Amino acid sequence: MKDQILAAGAVLWRLSGSGVELAIVHRPRYDDWSLPKGKLKAGESMAAAAVREIREETGVDARLGPWLRDVRYVVADGRKLVRYWGAQACSSAAFTPNDEVDELRWVTPDVASTLLSYAHDVEVVERLVELGPPTSLLLLVRHAKAGKQDDWDGEDRLRPLSGAGRKQVQALTELLPLFGPDRFGTAPPVRCRDTVAPVADALGLPVVDEPLLSEGLYGDDPDSTLKRVRELAALPGVTVVSSQGGVIPDAVAMLVRDAVVPVAVDPDDVPSKKGSVWVLGFRGGALVSADYVERPGS
Repeated sequence: MKDQILAAGAVLWRLSGSGVELAIVHRPRYDDWSLPKGKLKAGESMAAAAVREIREETGVDARLGPWLRDVRYVVADGRKLVRYWGAQACSSAAFTPNDEVDELRWVTPDVASTLLSYAHDVEVVERLVELGPPTSLLLLVRHAKAGKQDDWDGEDRLRPLSGAGRKQVQALTELLPLFGPDRFGTAPPVRCRDTVAPVADALGLPVVDEPLLSEGLYGDDPDSTLKRVRELAALPGVTVVSSQGGVIPDAVAMLVRDAVVPVAVDPDDVPSKKGSVWVLGFRGGALVSADYVERPGS
């Protein structure tokens, strides 16, 4: 059996005076119109490959949004899996034709669906249209591993990350910038702050304390914590918050129950492993997508 070939891409979008425009590219080798996509490089994650391929094929820097769809099909070299995200254009660099892509067009979703050469690309576009470009993203990060509480003699809030936890932080430091964060927040424990501080520092952004996102205050006043989660979700742009396992599942469950479109998450069984991320997309403050990244870096 031939190996599975992994690739990643995106529906790249921007807002114009006439509404949402999508980027489609013409590939002279195949004489087709396609969404920006390409194969993973060695050691590269799917998400990183999607952002890199957007830049290489369109010249545009972008930030990822909701996961849209996985597409599988057979090619000469084996079976291919392409993972697609929605992605917002963050720059307007001039397109330079090359051997791989000789034309870039920005078109409406309806026009994109008529020009795209493959039915599976049209289905990916339809998924973005169904969700709508998000007005905000909230990334809820469960703090990385910090060893066992019984093995720590100090105050629990000061318990540091373990060696395994620091490896998880490295993976998060590679993943989170792909979503183009505008701000960072953290629950008070050191392990929460140290999970996101390295990437925030690299991006030149402060990490703001969010005490209501701690397990202690959530246990004392759950309504105030969930209200704060809703406030964070409504902030425009992309917000990253590091919190704890006693908070994140309930927060996600609340948002799922309030979703304006069906979200494939069981609110009674929300996973939240250490070092994982919930990527939550909102339109007008209401949840439209919920993607769980169990192992950042894969």
